[in-house]
Amino acid sequence: MSAGVPGATGSLETRGVPPLGGFNLTFLAIEIRRLLRNRRTVVATLVVPVVLFLLFKSTRRGAAGPGLTGLTAATTLIGIAVYGAMLAATSGGARVSIERALGWSRQLRLTPLRPAAYIAIKLVTAMLLGLVSVAVVYAAGILDGVQMALATWVLTGVLAWAASFVFASFGLFMGYLLPSENVMQVIGPILAVFSLFGGLFIPVSLLPSVMQDIAPYMPTYGVAAIARFPLVGGAFDPVWILSVVFASELPAPPCRA
Repeated sequence: MSAGVPGATGSLETRGVPPLGGFNLTFLAIEIRRLLRNRRTVVATLVVPVVLFLLFKSTRRGAAGPGLTGLTAATTLIGIAVYGAMLAATSGGARVSIERALGWSRQLRLTPLRPAAYIAIKLVTAMLLGLVSVAVVYAAGILDGVQMALATWVLTGVLAWAASFVFASFGLFMGYLLPSENVMQVIGPILAVFSLFGGLFIPVSLLPSVMQDIAPYMPTYGVAAIARFPLVGGAFDPVWILSVVFASELPAPPCRA
C-alpha cells in the first residue's frame, strides 16, 4: 500500500515531458553567461584571432607587392574569422568536459531536460560565441583599414560564421571523450594544424607547393574557400563541398546530458 502525496498530480513516470524537451531561453541565457564568465575561453576565442590577424596581415604586407596588399589583407581577415569562429564553436562545445567533471551533467539528469535539448543548447551557445568571434575579427579589420564592398563584408561574415557549425559537434564529441584538464590542450593544436595546412592563416595559393598538395585534404580547406568566394570570385570548385562534407563527418557527440 502506498501513501498518497497531497497535491501530487502524478508519478515521475507519468509526468509530462516539457515542450521542446526542456529547451528554453532562460536556460540558454544562463549557459551564455556561464560561457562568457570563463576568461580563458574569452581570451582564446576573441583576443587570439585578432592578434593572429594583425600578425599575419603585417607579414603578408611585407611580403606582397603594393597591388596585392588589399586583397591579401582581406583574404587573411576572412581566413582568421573562420578560424576564430571554428575555435569559439569548438571550445564552447568542449565545455561539457568541465561540466561532467564538476557533476553538473549528473544534476541535469534529475531534471526534465532531455539529452537532445541539452545538446541543442550547447550547439546554439557555441554558435553564438562563434558569431561574436567573427564580429570582433571583422571589427578589427575595419579599424585596420581592410576594404571590401558592404555586400562582401556581410556574405563572407555569414559564411565564416556558418562554417563554425561543422566544428561545434566536434567540440562536443571531444568534450565527452577527454577529461576536462586535457580537452583544449588536444583540440587547440589539432585546429591550428588544420588551419595552417587548410589555408586559413595564409591563402593556399601563397603556401609552399607541398602544403598546397595537402590543403584539399584538410577539413578547413573547403570552409575557407567558400567563405572567401564572394571576395575572390572565379569558378566554384566542387572539391570545397567535399571538404565540408568530410568535416561534417567528424564524430558526432553522444546524445546524453
